[in-house]
This record gives sequence, structure tokens and C-alpha cells, in this order.
Amino acid sequence: MTNVLFTFPVKEYLIEELQTEFPEVKFTFSSSKDQDALKSAEIIVTYGEDISVDTLNQALALKWLMVASAGLEKMPLSEISKRNIFVTNVKGIHKTPMTESVMAHLLALKRALPWMYKQQENSEWSKRSGSTELFGSTALIIGPGAIGSEIGRLLQAFGVTTIGCNRSGKNAPNMNSMITFDQLSDELPKVDIVISVLPSTPETRGLLTYDHFVLMKEDAIFMNFGRGDLIKEEQLIQAMQERQISYAVLDVFEKEPLDENHPLWKMEGVIVSPHVSSHSSEYVPRALKIFRHNLHEWTEAGTNFQNVIDLEKGY
Repeated sequence: MTNVLFTFPVKEYLIEELQTEFPEVKFTFSSSKDQDALKSAEIIVTYGEDISVDTLNQALALKWLMVASAGLEKMPLSEISKRNIFVTNVKGIHKTPMTESVMAHLLALKRALPWMYKQQENSEWSKRSGSTELFGSTALIIGPGAIGSEIGRLLQAFGVTTIGCNRSGKNAPNMNSMITFDQLSDELPKVDIVISVLPSTPETRGLLTYDHFVLMKEDAIFMNFGRGDLIKEEQLIQAMQERQISYAVLDVFEKEPLDENHPLWKMEGVIVSPHVSSHSSEYVPRALKIFRHNLHEWTEAGTNFQNVIDLEKGY
């Protein structure tokens, strides 16, 4: 019998669905601190942050890590690779809530919703909203994968020109054109919106610098919905103190949670989102849909796995 350990809570109806669909599999819902469950688990389903070298040393039967997250940067990937452990994740399930979050922030800023809410709070009637339009603008999407491409699709529906940016410059869906990381400096002065949904890899850490913000338009909007190590925070703070751009919408940070005294909380033009852009009531059901497909492949000795991770690349 295949032993599967879930290290995070799952709703009862989803547990019943799993047990009905896989009667030959033993599911344990506990934590990575459960030594008995760890010792016998062939498969661990985890958000990833609770997997350490010590965990791996205890998980003697472990063959597959199913990570119910897209980011893997906090996991000991080299140790996992040494043990020849198979790893999959849930890349792609974030695209709907994250795209809606990006669009909500963009439309709110363009149509002056924060100003409007403040006016209502103060019982002030004014029509000087400073509203602008999303239509006709140009957006640079750094990391046009599953999420970035979905953002591109909706932006194009609003009449926005989309430029994708990745390592290779290879075409991506819903992009009017593509550039490479090396071409960022040439393109930044021309765009109105910069959206990053990059993972954290050796190539992407520190990819953006203060100098890139100097190149952007003064009324540009920067949005980071990927990983906080895309730019050193002191460089971002300097750029915003100098108002090199109009807005920075940040869902991710170098260190989380953000300290209550961190300057970003009260900085003009900065919107702090506490890493919630992917949150949705549909998150776990979508993650389990991928897991169930892969578990069928696993128990039936198939090869058509979804979202297999290249441990050398980290994605």
C-alpha cells in the first residue's frame, strides 16, 4: 500500500474524495513533525516550507514530494536531488486569483478608487479624481509563464499592449512582442506598467536594481507579484523616496512578514499586499486536482506527470 502524508489541513469533503478515488492508498493528515508518519511516507504533500534536511533524514521511504505551491526556493533542493526524490508542484493554479489581484490593483489606481474611498471617509465631495485609463497603455510582463500569460490576456482585452520578458526571449501566449532580460534597460523607458511574476532563481535574484527604476517613466506603475528578492529593498525604497515612479504595488518582500516598523508601510506611492494575491477558496481543490492526476500516474506506473520540477533549475 502507498503511504501519503499531508502536512497541511485538508477539508473533510476533499479527504473523502481522495479516499474514495484511491482506496489502495493510505492517507495520513498530520505534520512534518509526526515522526512515525514521516518514516513510512512514500509521498509527502506539503507547502514546502516545512521540508528541511532533518525532515529528509527522517523520511526514509520518501520517493515523491508533491509541493502545493509554485515557489521552491526555501526547500533544500540539492539534498532532495542527492536522494533522487521526485518533485512536482502546482504551477498554474495561481493564475486566476493572481491575475484578478493584478487587474484589481491596476483598475483601482487608474480609476482613482483609493482616492474615492478616502473622500468618502472624510465626507468630501470632489470631482478632481485624477482618473486615467488602462486603455492604450503598454505593460511589460517579466515572467510570462502561466500567470503572466493570463495577465497578458486580460490586459489585451482592456486595450493594453503587452511585452513579455524572459531569459530567452522565446514567444509566450498573449504577448504582442518579447524581449530578453538583457534588453530590459532599453524597454523600461517606453512602458507604463511593469509587472513581475518571476520565481526566485539564481538568475532572477537582484534582476532589477535602482538604476532600472530611474529608467522608468515618472508615472509608471511597478507591480511585484513574484518573489521579493527580485530587487534589494533598500534600492526600491530609495527609488520610491525619490518618486522615480508613481506606484509600487508589492505582494512579496525580501523578508516576510514585513516588520511593523518597515518604511514601506507608510511610504507614499507604495501599496503593501501581505502576500495574498494567490489566496482563494479554490486553492486547495485546484492543487489536489493536479495531485490526483499525478497520483494515478504514480500508482499505475504511468509517465504523464504534470509539473515535474527540474531540481537543477529550481522550477
